[in-house]
Amino acid sequence: MNRTKRLRLAALPAAAALTAVVVLPGCGNDVPSNAVAKVEDSVITKAEFNHWLTAAAGSQAPPEGGKIVVPDPPNFTKCAAAKVKQPVPEGASKPTAKQSKDQCKQEYDGLKDQVMQFLISSEWIQKEAESQDVEATNAEVRKAFEEQKKQSFPDDKDYKAFLKSSGQTEQDLLFRVKLDVLTNEIRKKVTEDAGKIGGDDVKEYYEKNKAQFGQPERRDLLVVLTENEGEAEKAKQALDDDQAFKDVAKKFSIDDASKQQGGKLPGVSKGQQEKALDDAVFKADRGKVVGPVKTQFGYYVFEVEKITPGKQQSLKQSEESIKNLLKSEREQKALDEFVEDFRKKFKDETKCAKGYIVEDCENAPKEKDTNPASGGAPQGPGGAPGGSPQGVPPGAAPQGVPPGAAPQGVPPGAAPQGVPPGAAPQGVPPGAAPQGVPPGAAPQGVPPGGGAPPQGGAPPPAP
Repeated sequence: MNRTKRLRLAALPAAAALTAVVVLPGCGNDVPSNAVAKVEDSVITKAEFNHWLTAAAGSQAPPEGGKIVVPDPPNFTKCAAAKVKQPVPEGASKPTAKQSKDQCKQEYDGLKDQVMQFLISSEWIQKEAESQDVEATNAEVRKAFEEQKKQSFPDDKDYKAFLKSSGQTEQDLLFRVKLDVLTNEIRKKVTEDAGKIGGDDVKEYYEKNKAQFGQPERRDLLVVLTENEGEAEKAKQALDDDQAFKDVAKKFSIDDASKQQGGKLPGVSKGQQEKALDDAVFKADRGKVVGPVKTQFGYYVFEVEKITPGKQQSLKQSEESIKNLLKSEREQKALDEFVEDFRKKFKDETKCAKGYIVEDCENAPKEKDTNPASGGAPQGPGGAPGGSPQGVPPGAAPQGVPPGAAPQGVPPGAAPQGVPPGAAPQGVPPGAAPQGVPPGAAPQGVPPGGGAPPQGGAPPPAP
């Protein structure tokens, strides 16, 4: 199968093959034995965790029909045996059984953390959508799914091959699309009022920041730079004797850049040059040779060849850009405030089973707590859970992790591909995702809405 087409299936946002959670009434505050986490009265089952772990491992399988190797704790025997059988590059040494087991454990720890983050945040988004009376209809989800599927797989054979190789089902992909729809709808509600900008707001900003909407006066210069004052005087005398500026610059100037242009230094605005030269340039009359002017670089002799007056945009001319700027700033502020409340609200209601604890769990170890007995992974730089595979930066999703597994920070806000510029707040541009990541990938600070994975079904790395 064409690998390029495989990569685009990851463009399909989505989440769990089955229902990610079940409701178990009367369970108290403890996580049931058949579950990995509990959010309020809903639990995330071990079966769901294992399903997504398999899907994550599937994306790491060899591209041409290789076997999916799922890390199998606690001893990783099967995983290690499979790795030992894998061919190694020419010149490389075959890993020992212990090295293979260590690699399997490392992969498992990284995938486990990201799968847990995905499943937990998926539940958070659904609960937030319910509380805000936001829905994603089957028709909306199916339409978005079919559009992205068509972009990714013009050939249905390739699509079916991807499902087989990735360990995911169409229900997985549909669920992740649903999360994207919910995420975007929540974001709209959060930023709706913040995006309303009045005429008084625009006028006040314009008056306080007029300099931003003007073009300063610019002067085109002819310059000669010399090492000492004596040379500068000779250059000035030559110019006074009506020798061509380009000839004088060629003979006396030590500034190669302007020298090669016949002494020309165009488009100089106030404040760009060293103060002594700057003051002299903007006091000089056009067409008059001035100098020598002493600077830290040497002595200048110059002539103002052309003066372009400054321009000031009117309030009316600046209105649209100011509106967009204020809209972006206020929407971002609204999202930032929402994020803080959103995370705190749901993290306080999220309890994780021992061995499955991640930073989104209320019972996660504190940042300085690295005691393995706590049942959670030690915290890495920036609060990202430790145990990520080698070479994966803190907070970045390793290849093979289910889409939507975002690092710390889960405010709804991912703008889908095709949203016009300005629709997303500052810092959350439409489709903001690293180069090569398909549409739907959530930018930093945006909640995992099942954002599209980059390659082979893996979730997008944190930007």
